[in-house]
Amino acid sequence: MKDILLETDYSAEGREGAETLATRIRDHLVDAITGGVLAPGSEIDEQALAQSFGASRTPVREALRELASAGLLIIEPRRGARVMEMTVDRIGELFELAAEIEAICVRFATHRITGHERALLSHIHIAAGEKSRAGDVDSYDDLNRKFHETIYRATHNRELQNHALNLRRRVAPFRRAQFRGAARLDASWAEHDDILQEIFAGDGDGAARLMRMHMLKAGIVYADYAQEHGTTSSKT
Repeated sequence: MKDILLETDYSAEGREGAETLATRIRDHLVDAITGGVLAPGSEIDEQALAQSFGASRTPVREALRELASAGLLIIEPRRGARVMEMTVDRIGELFELAAEIEAICVRFATHRITGHERALLSHIHIAAGEKSRAGDVDSYDDLNRKFHETIYRATHNRELQNHALNLRRRVAPFRRAQFRGAARLDASWAEHDDILQEIFAGDGDGAARLMRMHMLKAGIVYADYAQEHGTTSSKT
């Protein structure tokens, strides 16, 4: 497993913050796990991973904790981290819950969004369109996160925002992986565009309905991608 994690040579910690580096390490592992490079039960060599990114163990451990929270890894005392087996049913349940929470968020946001938040949401959406057309998965994934988190903030309900953010962290690895499905970047952006039109038209129920469909569709695309790559099982 050490050889897999050392294929890419990074030397980063001196040039970027630990938080940014932890994100890069997390995304590297997400892609390896959801793409079938790291099979269920594979042990993660923490030291080798740190060396391959030119990092200390601090950002590595942060990335591992995030993936453990998402259910991709299990971390055991004295045994370290290993890849968990993912099930179609469990992932479907996560997307189902996320669909309802995000629908609530966009309904609230439609009626509470400020002028500044409208402008920011539009700016993010336009930038995401450029990345979608370029096929830039990493940049689109980042802008997708900002699009949804801007909607959370526009609810002006801190409890709901925190709940949505916590759930998003659990679903984030699977949301990222689904962008590698066929034509998913363009479809995702088009769905955002429809949602944005409903928000700006003041139709909270319409925006909620489209957001729910958007999230459920993402879950279906991820399930298809994961089954194609043999990274999920049908066990509950």
